[in-house]
Amino acid sequence: MNPLIWSTLMTSLVASTIITMSSNHWLLAWFGLELNTLSILPATMKSNHPRATEATTKYFLVQVTAATLILLASIMSAWQTGHWTVSHTTPAATMLTTTAIMLKLGTAPMHMWYPNVLQGITMNTALLISTWQKLAPLTLLYMTHSHLDRPTLLFIGLLSALIGGWAGLNQTQTRTIMAFSSIAHMGWLITAITLSPSLTTLVMLIYITTTTATFLPLATTSKTITTTGTMWPQSPTALTATMIALLSLGGLPPLTGFMPKWLILKELLSNGPPLIATVLLMSSLLSLFFYARLAYLTILTTPPATTNAEHKWRLKTNQLKHAAPTIMASTLLLPMTTTLYVTT
Repeated sequence: MNPLIWSTLMTSLVASTIITMSSNHWLLAWFGLELNTLSILPATMKSNHPRATEATTKYFLVQVTAATLILLASIMSAWQTGHWTVSHTTPAATMLTTTAIMLKLGTAPMHMWYPNVLQGITMNTALLISTWQKLAPLTLLYMTHSHLDRPTLLFIGLLSALIGGWAGLNQTQTRTIMAFSSIAHMGWLITAITLSPSLTTLVMLIYITTTTATFLPLATTSKTITTTGTMWPQSPTALTATMIALLSLGGLPPLTGFMPKWLILKELLSNGPPLIATVLLMSSLLSLFFYARLAYLTILTTPPATTNAEHKWRLKTNQLKHAAPTIMASTLLLPMTTTLYVTT
């Protein structure tokens, strides 16, 4: 793709997210969401593959449906209250807005489009959809959280965490595994926004950091669990760090990914029934299982290789420069929990 066109699309993607995050008017927020969708579509169809075309079509239809629901909810709210501001809404409009945002985020039970879309696109575009594309819908959820139904959000969060962990157990494709991982993390994020909006900011930052640290090294070589093992001859250090980042993404202490789950469970035990915290904690074991399986098959079961392939690590690797500090941040930030929690 032409670098000028690519830079224009990325600028539009960033600007549309900022427009939605800074708007207090429903039409402006809707405009930002639509511009955001149109900006990411050329990136999803970049590979010119039939599966990429299918994934782009599915993503477009889902996002347009969600944006239409948000526009309908804003018109209903303006008709009944006389205000277009995001903070003024009615129960019916709030229900429609919540449904649309959950559809955009890919949370259960509206999650079936998400693994199919991620499986049909490149790893870098999947990283964008898993991280940056969630900021704008989460901002709308953040601004309307005072009007949302708390039991419904807790149920959606619990269901997403369970389905994301359970459905990822029998997957072999790396992008599909990361898709169900994202669904499970969205469950924790929805639970966090129900309990404490300030905690949601920290949870989202940790999620973006750990997901980016996992996606960046895997983007170059691995498409399945089996082919991930071929990274070892190319860069043993990068593969080892990636597997540690995967365990951090699963929330294994004493890594950074344990921080948001620790704080969310603390809030749940303080403000809610212990049963929800117990089920949510048990659901994280499912996610941790397929992360540990990926780490085991990659590091401890090296596939057969010739002598030339075994020493590829001597050659120059094609890893990005900012992959190393991102992986370090995704594994070593747990001692800064108090500082980060107070700051956010």
